[in-house]
Amino acid sequence: MDKGIIFAFIATFIWSTVASVFKITLRFIDFREMLLFSSLTSFIILFLLTSFRKKLNLLLESGKNNILKSALLGFLNPYLYYLVLFKAYSLLKAQIAQPLNYTWPIVLSLLSVPILKKKIKFINLLSLLISFSGVIIISTEGKLSGLRIKSPLGVFLAISSSVIWALYWIYNIRDKREESVKLTLNFFFGFIYILITQSLTGSLKFPPLKGLIGSIYIGTFEMGITFFIWLLALKESKNIALTSNIIYLSPFISLFFIYILVEEKILFSTFIGVILIVSGIILNKLED
Repeated sequence: MDKGIIFAFIATFIWSTVASVFKITLRFIDFREMLLFSSLTSFIILFLLTSFRKKLNLLLESGKNNILKSALLGFLNPYLYYLVLFKAYSLLKAQIAQPLNYTWPIVLSLLSVPILKKKIKFINLLSLLISFSGVIIISTEGKLSGLRIKSPLGVFLAISSSVIWALYWIYNIRDKREESVKLTLNFFFGFIYILITQSLTGSLKFPPLKGLIGSIYIGTFEMGITFFIWLLALKESKNIALTSNIIYLSPFISLFFIYILVEEKILFSTFIGVILIVSGIILNKLED
């Protein structure tokens, strides 16, 4: 069997668990505490991976320009992105926050117009409309008559997180440094930012054990090694198109874990909304 596909399924499976872990961990600690300990974990994991891959010299030899890039990128991700995303999860059901955050590929195509000077085509607009209809259905929990949203702030933050991630993706692509090196530096600065934030707010304290375990899981798998498993999947794959499309199973598998672990009753409207969002993303990708 294609090794790339095996690695892709492993990465997709792991990423499908994190929405549930976010929600469960937030039962024990504040969203900023969760970011503090998960980003610290991720920095340690990425530093060890960089060392294991014998790229540590590149990290230590980073010049002023590269350090400045990481300071800026680290502000976008992990600091701002996860701060906004974790807050959204604290306000919303996991089954709502997860698919709204997953709209970032559509946002990416829109931001590529002014930033990368790409032309927008009819199929891009159609895919946007399809995905946006899914967002509306999920946000209103299927109650379209009054368009009432239980947590407007939570929905706003979840969608905003997709915008932040899309911006990070665009500027990260332009950064040609070795992946493990730039990610390690980015997460170093991200950790420093959240450490300063917690210090200034007087919220710097050791978390409960269950909150710490959840944060370590998030830092290890959501922010850390899974990204490299995905890169390995693409590198080893004999069919890049097939391997890349496996990731679209993630929102659906996530709903299964949310139902089992978080014990949320999955709404029919959520399932329909996820189908529409993923369909719009796939349609948009066909134009690439």
